Amino acid sequence: MVDMGGSPDKINPEVPVDLVIDHSVQVDEYGTKQALQANMKFEFERNAERYEFLNWAQKVFDNYRAVPPATGIVHQVNLEYIANVVHEVENDNGEFNAFPDTLVGTDSHTTMINGLGVLGWGGVGGIEAEAGMLGQPSYLPAPEVIGVKFTGSFPNGTTATDLALKVTQVLREKKVVGKFVEYFGPGLQYMPLADRATISNMAPEYGATCGFFPVDEEALNYLRLTGRSEEQIALVEKYCKENSLWYAPDQADADFTELVEINLSELEPNLAGPKRPQDLVPLSEMQKSFNKAITAPVGNQGFGLDTSEFDKEVKIDHPNGQKSVMKTGAVAIAAITSCTNTSNPYVMLGAGLLAKKAVEKGLEVPAYVKTSLAPGSKVVTSYLENSGLMQYLDKLGFSLVGYGCTTCIGNSGPLKEEIEKAIIDNDLTVSSVLSGNRNFEGRIHPLVKANYLASPPLVVAYALAGTVDVDLQNEPIGQDQDGKDVFFSDLWPTIEEVRNEVTKVVTPEIFRKEYANVFQSNEKWNAIETTDQPLYSWNDDSTYIQNPPFFEGLSKEPGKVEPLNGMRVIGKFGDSVTTDHISPAGAIAKDMPAGKYLQSKGISPRNFNSYGSRRGNHEVMMRGTFANIRIKNQLAPGTEGGYTTYWPTGDIMPIYDAAMKYQQTGTGLAILAGNDYGMGSSRDWAAKGTSLLGIRTVIAESYERIHRSNLVMMGVLPLQFTEGVSADSLGLTGRETFDVQVDESVKPHDIVSVKATDEDGKVTEFEAIARFESEMEVDYYRHGGILQMVLRNKLA
Repeated sequence: MVDMGGSPDKINPEVPVDLVIDHSVQVDEYGTKQALQANMKFEFERNAERYEFLNWAQKVFDNYRAVPPATGIVHQVNLEYIANVVHEVENDNGEFNAFPDTLVGTDSHTTMINGLGVLGWGGVGGIEAEAGMLGQPSYLPAPEVIGVKFTGSFPNGTTATDLALKVTQVLREKKVVGKFVEYFGPGLQYMPLADRATISNMAPEYGATCGFFPVDEEALNYLRLTGRSEEQIALVEKYCKENSLWYAPDQADADFTELVEINLSELEPNLAGPKRPQDLVPLSEMQKSFNKAITAPVGNQGFGLDTSEFDKEVKIDHPNGQKSVMKTGAVAIAAITSCTNTSNPYVMLGAGLLAKKAVEKGLEVPAYVKTSLAPGSKVVTSYLENSGLMQYLDKLGFSLVGYGCTTCIGNSGPLKEEIEKAIIDNDLTVSSVLSGNRNFEGRIHPLVKANYLASPPLVVAYALAGTVDVDLQNEPIGQDQDGKDVFFSDLWPTIEEVRNEVTKVVTPEIFRKEYANVFQSNEKWNAIETTDQPLYSWNDDSTYIQNPPFFEGLSKEPGKVEPLNGMRVIGKFGDSVTTDHISPAGAIAKDMPAGKYLQSKGISPRNFNSYGSRRGNHEVMMRGTFANIRIKNQLAPGTEGGYTTYWPTGDIMPIYDAAMKYQQTGTGLAILAGNDYGMGSSRDWAAKGTSLLGIRTVIAESYERIHRSNLVMMGVLPLQFTEGVSADSLGLTGRETFDVQVDESVKPHDIVSVKATDEDGKVTEFEAIARFESEMEVDYYRHGGILQMVLRNKLA
């Protein structure tokens, strides 16, 4: 702004912005009472530059609040404290206007607030949110609305997590991407609001824009439980009833585009995995499913290994004198994590009750299992401690490691040295079981290939078993002090036990206490010294915060939409490429471009931190684009990870290195992909990194909503093959040079002509759909991106 002659005061949030710092904490220390303080110390040391920047922003911007690190996870804090459901503001005439609470958020699980009757988009992506803060409207076409009718009631032994995973499977099959989902029906009366929030949280996993529960008596009960004022609760009730936003069980069903019915009475305990959240695995089928996955062809549900994998057995001598044996399927990580489940006292206290019964029977978790508890708010530890159940989780190793996303986002931290050595030396296929919402390849830990989502009580149960290669419902989970077999059914708490515990210890007082001073609750945060000058002072030597290049050479007027000619293909991928594949958030490999860059700056591998923590440095994030260790680029056969073939020489090299060579010659780049390209987290860097590598277009069979939108907002053209057409059906190998005929006349969903010329001069011409969803998106593209457009508008 200043470089282009404008005032820095023009850059300020025009709507209320709440930042909750939750993505940076890693699980370095675990299984001890000291883990929380140790991990927080590491977090502040590693992220000092980032936290200084965020603290500076808090001082210079109006309409902006920051919830400090080590407080909670954004969606849970929003659910328990920030959200109002109905706002009331005073206008210029001194009159008060009320209106429904709405929300856009940078994280895809923003949808969690839908469980409280607040319409929040399923993660708009950081790029659109940045523009929204500066007054830019959020556009989307009028969606189809899918009604999901819940009937029946939960059977004993099932949880909200089981239902959320079932809903994810059902709605993925219904292809609800880009659609709204609204829940209703008689089953809602058996569903506490915490259960609803768990289901709404998973909307990105089933692909919907939102998973909405309307406001009803249970919403008011939750507002009261979480310590909201009686005046606010009365406003919510009155406003919703008078404006047709109130849901009553006896009202007539609304009209929906399509109706789906789910009978809660048919629910059974479930997991999901080993590579995607929509791949439901009933507990009764878990062992069989895992065994099948080991030998199934490489893909979403297979590892392509030989049956000899089941013969592997590794004896481990631990430094503390313990001995253990790891086999294929051993649980290397068991994590109670994520706002999806830690916001739900029913499953959290259920985990505590199961732990209590296990400890009383003398059961222990094998020494090779990395256990952790990372709640989404301090309320959780309050009620666990008040119930007396925290001590039993501690005894099984599920000690508090931090308040933040941790394992769910890929910040699981290192395994013990002897465990990593055992896995690497024996190429052992080990597992994780976590109460998270995503389990994509390479996300949880680079050495853990099989990853399963489960409820917190099931996480504890599998930690005790030490393996996923077990029939929990029929085989013993261990032996008690007398050598008698202990079964899963001996440990699992009843619905009545859980409800009694919730009623006893989850009270408004603990919510009021924990949120009374939430913005000043962390002394380390409060002690950060920063300037209050409106211009940030960039440090060229910083490896965390760098001035991004998005505005370099920006003219005051936008350019024109012009044909894209002479592009080479840098990546050709199959189906279900996730934003984790495109821009990983976890560990940085020392022998890949991002790791080499950090080492060139004097950073040792042990201090690399994660991609997620270094997202303020484009030099790291560019090098990390397409660097997931599990991504498979068809242009680099025989490799796994971020490699491609650089066509001018035929050499296989890291994608970043090839992209830089192409930039030196002014060659634009393209991506070819299958269905569901960009599924998963909103991950704005998946689009930012794509743009900075010089990729001008992506041609895919279909897109996940958020990533397609983010590509447009970063000036990358998303093209879609027409129905029944794919790169393979056209015989495209990726060796071709591509030309796309697009110009100023382009409109949303226009058919554009694409020409692919192979090395022998053979031309393949085909049509593709320009995946702009509105005229405004065409304008974003014309400007080179939404941020460039907003800056130009602010200067006007």
